[in-house]
Amino acid sequence: MKKTVFTGAATAIITPLNERGVDYEQFGRLIDWQIAEGIDAIVAVGTTGEGSTLTDEEHKEAIRFCVERVAGRVPVIAGTGSNDVAYAIQLTEFACEVGADAMLLVTPYYNKATQKGMIESFRAIADASTKPCILYNVPSRTGCNLTPASAAVLAKHPNIVAIKEACGNISQIAELAALVGDEMDIYSGNDDQIVPVLSLGGKGVISVLSNLMPAKTSEMCKLFFEGDLTGARKLQLDLLPLINSLFSEVNPIPVKAAMAAMGFCDNYLRLPLTPMDEEKEKVMLSYMKEQNLI
Repeated sequence: MKKTVFTGAATAIITPLNERGVDYEQFGRLIDWQIAEGIDAIVAVGTTGEGSTLTDEEHKEAIRFCVERVAGRVPVIAGTGSNDVAYAIQLTEFACEVGADAMLLVTPYYNKATQKGMIESFRAIADASTKPCILYNVPSRTGCNLTPASAAVLAKHPNIVAIKEACGNISQIAELAALVGDEMDIYSGNDDQIVPVLSLGGKGVISVLSNLMPAKTSEMCKLFFEGDLTGARKLQLDLLPLINSLFSEVNPIPVKAAMAAMGFCDNYLRLPLTPMDEEKEKVMLSYMKEQNLI
C-alpha cells in the first residue's frame, strides 16, 4: 500500500495577483491563515491558482515561495501538469528540487489525448518525479476524461499514488474505487461531492471552498472519518448554496471575488478571466454573510 499524501481537506489555493505580478505579502498571509485554521494540505498554482496565465518564472517562484512559507507545517502539492509533457516534466523536476511534497498532474487540455496518450504522458512525468504524483481528472475543463480502467493501469506506477476526481459522475468514481482499491487514493475534486466521495472510500477533497472556510471543510472530512455521518452530511448540505455560488462562473472568478471581500487579495484576474458578474456576486456575498465570513 502506498503512502497517503494527506487525509482531509487540501486548499487549491488562489494566487493573489496585482498589476505588478504575484503579491507575495498577501500570499504569505493567506498561507499562514490557512494553516492556523487547520487545513490539512495546500495545493499551489493549480487551476484555482491561475497557473495557466502565470509566466514560467512566476509559476516556479510561487511554488518555491509556498514551500518555504509552509515550512513543513502541512504537505504542499505543486500544480505541475501541462498539455506539454516536456514542460510538465521540467516543472515537476523543479518542484521536487525545491521541496514540494507531491505533484498534481492535470490531464492534457486542448490538444487532448487518447487513453493511451494519457497513460504514456502520466508515466513519463511520474518517471521524472522523485515525489508522489496525484492525477487530476477534470473533463469539463480539459476535454478529455481519464477512464477508471486507465487510472487502474496508472495506479501500478510506484510514483502515482492518488487521483483528484472532478468528473462529477459518482458512478464513474464508484467504478474507479472498485478498480484501484488500495493502490490509489481518491480525492474529491468537487466541493458539492465531498461526502459522497468519502462514502466510496475517498481520503478527502482538494477544495475551492476551503479558501474561504478551511476549518469547516476540514471538519466535514473529520466528522465523516470519526463516524459522525449525520454531522458530515449536514455540513455538506448547509454549505451547498455557497458552494454552488462559488461555481456560478468559471473558477477561480468567484473565489477571487470572495477572497477579496474577506480582505485576503485584490480582485485581480488575468485575461481571459474577467471580474464576476455583479448580480451573481451579490448572491455569493449574501451566502458568505450567512456563514459570517464577511
